[in-house]
Amino acid sequence: MSAFEFFFSFYGLILGLSVAELLGGFARTLNRNPRPRFGLLTPLLVVFAALDVTTFWFQAWIIFRPAPFNLALLMLGLVIAGLFYISATLVFPRDEDQVEDLDAHFWRNKRTILLLLLSANVIVASLIVGVAAAQGELHLVAKSWFFWFGVSLFTGLTLIAALARRPWIVKAALIALLAYYGLNISRAAAPLVEKGGWSLVAKE
Repeated sequence: MSAFEFFFSFYGLILGLSVAELLGGFARTLNRNPRPRFGLLTPLLVVFAALDVTTFWFQAWIIFRPAPFNLALLMLGLVIAGLFYISATLVFPRDEDQVEDLDAHFWRNKRTILLLLLSANVIVASLIVGVAAAQGELHLVAKSWFFWFGVSLFTGLTLIAALARRPWIVKAALIALLAYYGLNISRAAAPLVEKGGWSLVAKE
């Protein structure tokens, strides 16, 4: 087992629990009788949180794969993944909560959820810049306009969604964030489309 595989068995487990918490919360809410009113805010938040967790799962391959195994990195992974897990547990109400409208639950918890997600993103962005600076590779990050565009856009929109009190502003910010993720997904899919996919025949 490589150093990365050992690290990711821990990091990926907590991220996986975050996804399970989101899906499990959605399933529990659907099975409630009577079923609470969903509205639009909670579904937007769920999709945003799920995409953010998935993105971090992907980024771990890029950021941590070259890193040596180290207790400090393991603790850092615990903090990052832990922020995602805590935020995921707050998205849906618990079974014992008597919630008739998910919008009410959303407004009680959305600031905490979004600030936790933003904190995880800020930590990783700072890690990228810090490692690049320590290795004399900061010029590579400085030239990446899409990285800085993404960090600025994500930070600004997430803060707006976290702090705004008017529903239409929160909805607009979350929809814009989902559009940003849609752009990233389309950029990732483009090379696959250009290559015509991949071979289904296993190569020796």
